[in-house]
Amino acid sequence: MVRINSVDDFFKKIIEEVNMEIENSIKDPVIKSVLDGGKRLRPMLMLLSYHACNGNEKNDGNYKRVLEGAVSIELAHNASLVHDDIIDEDTERRGKPALHVSNGVNTALLLGHKMIAAGFGIALSHGPDIARVYVDTWNEALSGEILEVKMNNNGKEEYSKENLLNMYYRIINQKTASLFASACMSGALEAKASWDIAKMLGEYGREIGMAYQLADDLVDLENGERLDSVIKPLLKMIGNNNGRFTNFLLRRKLVKNTPKIKEIYLSKIKEHVQRAEEIIRRDDLIPGSLYKKLLLEAPRYIVNRMLREINISI
Repeated sequence: MVRINSVDDFFKKIIEEVNMEIENSIKDPVIKSVLDGGKRLRPMLMLLSYHACNGNEKNDGNYKRVLEGAVSIELAHNASLVHDDIIDEDTERRGKPALHVSNGVNTALLLGHKMIAAGFGIALSHGPDIARVYVDTWNEALSGEILEVKMNNNGKEEYSKENLLNMYYRIINQKTASLFASACMSGALEAKASWDIAKMLGEYGREIGMAYQLADDLVDLENGERLDSVIKPLLKMIGNNNGRFTNFLLRRKLVKNTPKIKEIYLSKIKEHVQRAEEIIRRDDLIPGSLYKKLLLEAPRYIVNRMLREINISI
């Protein structure tokens, strides 16, 4: 058995276990290829929450169910990426052609739906509480996707600075943070924890999801990506309310305002990480253990894994 001394040790163990469960349980080779290469952040948080709530160890049959649940979350998350790539017209995912490029849009749409159905099938077999979390989370994530499409396609409509920023944060909360929250809640419920504990861990996961997506967007900005959906709100945030931009003007304004944008992003990232840490630190519902310590370490660890791509840490 692998000795766990840090969140990094735990993370490496979970990646191995979840990848093995995917290999053994997913029969469709195309879906398996879509799942290949994922960071497994949501499964890690699910299993960490499970252990922190005194979930049984690997030699118990229930652990198999928890790994199934982790695969369910990965299926839903990756289905959303398949659909995102179609909407955003992205041609590459994890260093490979996006599914709609390699297999066609129609097949990609249907396989995305098939992955959602497979994930729900697992959730349903784990009882009504887990199934309800799955359905509610998927509905919330879809609402965020619809809002993002509306924001990106509404070029002629002038949003106020406040409305645009509120939409941006709502999209992050619904599209990304909801799945992090769901992972933590599901881990607690699989360990037979109370709804109070599950909801508390859901709030914790949501704060991590917010911080992670902001870190992801900051990395994209540093690399000159996602100009339309990210930079417009940020330029409005720092007072550049000049309406519609060409990509050339967006890049010029980005270069000019990079230090201030970084400062804003890092401030918000730290705020969400500290909130996640404080939820665990102040709450006595989670018993003191190694896994509670790892819950405290996880938010900063997850965010810094993303930020290290641009040589930043918090």
